Amino acid sequence: MSKTALVPIADGAEEIEAVTIIDVLRRAGVDVTVASVESGLEITASRGVRIVADKTISECVGGAYDLIALPGGMPGAEHLRESKDLLKILKRQHQENRLYGAICAAPAVVLHHHGFLKGRRATAHPGFMDRLDADQASEERVVTDGLLVTSRGPGTALEFALRLVALLYDDQKAAEVAGPMVVKPAQD
Repeated sequence: MSKTALVPIADGAEEIEAVTIIDVLRRAGVDVTVASVESGLEITASRGVRIVADKTISECVGGAYDLIALPGGMPGAEHLRESKDLLKILKRQHQENRLYGAICAAPAVVLHHHGFLKGRRATAHPGFMDRLDADQASEERVVTDGLLVTSRGPGTALEFALRLVALLYDDQKAAEVAGPMVVKPAQD
């Protein structure tokens, strides 16, 4: 059975992160739903790239996902943080002990803000590390703490996405996806 993932996007999202997460997960065979937290399906990312979502976030509230992965970027992460529907979905994901992750500004701006990093080690973009609690902050490129995966920014997006594949499936699957892309998957 195919794994499922939700990748919420918003105006101002970091396009490298959003597209890399979506692409790598789909290469692994994950059924990815890209959901806009904006009023329509099309968003304009941080560098002007337009991305068209599959659904709006309100259409995803009743769904269950093996993974929720948040791209960063500003003000995209702020838009994700303010989405009441996304918050409902994240709360259920957390309560049901399902995998979730965030990269760049999103660990600090979204997950920390809503309390999803309590008692967990995490990382974020260097410009947002001061928003994390000192005892939880790590400068590693990708940090896995239980069912939480965080990463630093556009330059770590492939490692982050491949770590998500490894956690959804296994290291062998991550290596199978990484090989044709000529990258080495991040290892814990």
